[in-house]
Amino acid sequence: MLIIALEGPSYAGKSTAIRHLRHTTLGSRAFVSDCYVRHVAHRDDIPPARTDSAAAQLAAFERFMEIEATRVAEAVASGRQFVILDRSVDTLLAHAYALDALFGYGVHHQLHDRLRTLPFLCPHHTLYLDVPAETLHLRRKTAGHTAAESEYFLHEPGFLRHARDYFVHTPRRPVTRELTVLAADAGPDDVARAVEALVAFWAR
Repeated sequence: MLIIALEGPSYAGKSTAIRHLRHTTLGSRAFVSDCYVRHVAHRDDIPPARTDSAAAQLAAFERFMEIEATRVAEAVASGRQFVILDRSVDTLLAHAYALDALFGYGVHHQLHDRLRTLPFLCPHHTLYLDVPAETLHLRRKTAGHTAAESEYFLHEPGFLRHARDYFVHTPRRPVTRELTVLAADAGPDDVARAVEALVAFWAR
């Protein structure tokens, strides 16, 4: 079973690209799993993006790994040729890596070791959508989300920098077997078509 994951910051275009893929022949062949937070029924039950302690960050990881176990079971039961993930366990590790750098929680290595004892979907290919911070802010503003939530931790400069470093610069490789970085500051339709071309190449 081939596993392909899309990664990148919020508003990078992952969900748009996956919606596009669902309507192609690739989508009919794939088991597609939405982002972790879309598996949580009530918004208030989603762990906060900015946890207030190492213990809270560990608890958030365990909550999302419960969802990951469900993703594993559903992917296996689907019997599909390949899997497309809107974020993978590397998202959880990147988040912990960034919070370690910002707040000194020191949990990234603990989570990496904990991951070895839990079921998870290890991507064969991960496509990281790389978008400048200014473009992300503009997309969020265009979506009309800045007024309702003016402070958005996932777009704070420090978090964006460290989360990106996990995928692009960290000396400790992400979990995925192969990482491809795609400049994704073009329009969403162009990005979706570029994603489709890469997924089609890997899934041929």
